[in-house]
Amino acid sequence: MSPPTPTVFVVDDDVSVRESLELLIQSAGWRPETFASARDFLSQPPTLLPSCLVLDVSLPGLNGLELQKRIAVERTHIPIIFITGYGDVPTSVQAMKAGAVEFLTKPFSPDVLLAAIGNALERSRAALGHGAEMLALHECYATLTPREREVMAGVVSGMLNKQVAGKLGISEITVKAHRGQVMRKMKANSLAELVRIAARLHPTPGQPA
Repeated sequence: MSPPTPTVFVVDDDVSVRESLELLIQSAGWRPETFASARDFLSQPPTLLPSCLVLDVSLPGLNGLELQKRIAVERTHIPIIFITGYGDVPTSVQAMKAGAVEFLTKPFSPDVLLAAIGNALERSRAALGHGAEMLALHECYATLTPREREVMAGVVSGMLNKQVAGKLGISEITVKAHRGQVMRKMKANSLAELVRIAARLHPTPGQPA
């Protein structure tokens, strides 16, 4: 089964820009979807497929930077490429600091935009893959009993079975049994792998999942 065709969203209030970008995106083998405003874009239900957004900074109503803030919360797998007819340094700096892939001033080279779109779609695929992995880990963790979670916490912190048993007030044999269940349910083949899984599920402050 072939992978789904990535979608490139375009939000620009200039119909001629939307039409030219639609043709350019189609020629590259991607699926374009164009919108005249940020509100129109947000009215479409999100899909969990590789995608990116080519976004004009200056828009009626909700502007590009405001839409970027919404997407950062609601649709984190959609990277943004900003386009503008009058680029200024403070705006571009703000956009890039907030995670934009590129900030292009019109007129720009089609090749430059296509390269930026290709980069953005790779980021989208990576974000979706990471999201799917984290969902699977949380689903596995949800199958653990409260006691198994306590045993897992002790084991990944470096405690020996007998230390975990003493802390929880249960026998060492019981700890071993729970530990085996934890390894099976979390699909961990080694203690080192279980420690890595625990770090992803419960990252320390400032550490990415």
